[in-house]
Amino acid sequence: MDATSTPDFAAIKAKQNAAWASGDYAVVGTTLQIVGESLAESLDLRSDQKVLDVAAGNGNFTLAAARRWAEVVSTDYVPALLERASERAAGERLDIDFQVADAEDLHFAEASFDVVGSTFGVMFTPNQEKAAGEMLRVCRSGGKIGLANWTPDGFIGSLFKVIGRYLPPPAGIQSPALWGTRSRLDELFGHASRDIQVTDRTFAFRYRSPDHWLEIFRDYYGPMHKAFAALDSDAGAALTEELLDLISRNNAADDGTMVVPSDYLEVVVTRR
Repeated sequence: MDATSTPDFAAIKAKQNAAWASGDYAVVGTTLQIVGESLAESLDLRSDQKVLDVAAGNGNFTLAAARRWAEVVSTDYVPALLERASERAAGERLDIDFQVADAEDLHFAEASFDVVGSTFGVMFTPNQEKAAGEMLRVCRSGGKIGLANWTPDGFIGSLFKVIGRYLPPPAGIQSPALWGTRSRLDELFGHASRDIQVTDRTFAFRYRSPDHWLEIFRDYYGPMHKAFAALDSDAGAALTEELLDLISRNNAADDGTMVVPSDYLEVVVTRR
């Protein structure tokens, strides 16, 4: 890519920040808590470890690590998301250090953490190489990096594609769903790792109905909230129809509720 086509990462991140700060991601995020618990178990977290959660959102991996008595630093570049995570931690009386930080420019020394994790967070950074490099930099030799990433062909990967037909992503930005492929993980982490373990997992989106899911995501999931706000009524109606069709093709429930499985990769990287 030449200099004239290099994406303006600063401008892209500013727009992303505004998108994630809109709505209230915690309403959606809290339903994903089981993913953080699963990742903590796969990492075999111990109470004497220092853990960093990158792009923590409302804190699913953060809370899972703190429940195992680890020393946890929870970071995100959207203060509103950290506020929700802090509220959850206070409710459980968990001692967690919350800090605003950019996943592509972490303000921690090299090899500061035993474990560095992210559930459906760091995968959304526009500069993927830089974000992966920062996770590797702050993880000690022999330490672990844990990730939960949506796959390109799962429900959420398909959701990205549908939205992208109405609001194309910025030119030059790679799809977040690439983090859900073994080949991309090897590119990002292989050069600095002893081992990369990848496990296929499925999370089930369980809602009262497809319309209920659409209402929650449209009102509270920042990127979708912004997408609908940017579309006129006709385009919004067309997007709604496509989303409901996507759910219909994937819904395992036959009682009017919604149970839609979404594939993701659970990743454990052992740092060289």
